[in-house]
Amino acid sequence: MAKTAFVFPGQGSQYVGMGRELYERYRTRVERFYRRAREVLGFDLQELIFSGPEERLKLTEFAQPAILLDSVIKFELVGQKPDYAAGHSLGEYSALVCAGVFSLEDGLRLVHLRGKLMQEAVPVGQGGMVAIMKLDYEKVREICAQTGAEIANYNSPEQIVISGPREAVLRAKGLAEAMRGKGIELAVSAPFHSSLMKPAEERLKPEIERVKFSAPRFPIISTVSGEPESDPQKIQELLTRQITAQVRWADYVLRLKSLGVTRLVEIGPGDVLTKLNKRIDKEIEALSFTQVMG
Repeated sequence: MAKTAFVFPGQGSQYVGMGRELYERYRTRVERFYRRAREVLGFDLQELIFSGPEERLKLTEFAQPAILLDSVIKFELVGQKPDYAAGHSLGEYSALVCAGVFSLEDGLRLVHLRGKLMQEAVPVGQGGMVAIMKLDYEKVREICAQTGAEIANYNSPEQIVISGPREAVLRAKGLAEAMRGKGIELAVSAPFHSSLMKPAEERLKPEIERVKFSAPRFPIISTVSGEPESDPQKIQELLTRQITAQVRWADYVLRLKSLGVTRLVEIGPGDVLTKLNKRIDKEIEALSFTQVMG
């Protein structure tokens, strides 16, 4: 039987005004989510999401709870339970909230802190990330070995993101271009999913361990294991190692396909994952939230 997986985007998918149209259309259904966010965070996240400024929304400590909140609201509006779920980095937290592993309040608290700790781990300007296109994984791995950069995201066979000290990733970008690849420096404030994030991971770990984890209503692909997980204790332990783990998105999509998934629906702002999913495997139907809800 055909199976559906919901996929949840990560940082970079946020934009000013996301969810405003849905708020106006379904106000009675979604207003309570914004109110809960305001109560737990102590500031008006709804105002920041709807009105900006963009520079503030882009800051990781605000972008992370904003994307999680938008994703949870869209999951509520879709009103269906998927067979599986997966999240791209931060998106794993959105998936865990939607699956009932922990509450929206705990999710918002964790990702707001996660964003703060990730930024504090490396001063602005000292770390960087570069997306490399037109080179295969092995070539990028060799470049990283030469420069001290690290592979952060295996997004698709056509797009691999590297992370680390800014000098190292820029050297790697130069080597990639010398090998006829293409490198684009990403507008990020920290070198996510690299070993430089270890201090953030260690500081977040006790906060994750304080939260009560419940069994998910549907299995979620773990960023760390790459497998569908259903045991709450294992999910919790794996999540404590997530900040420095490589995000192997292309592998997660193919793992979902091996489990019988034929349809991927992106639940969150934009269609970044939908575009990636179409590049990873053309046999899988990839849809954005807008395409599903109209």
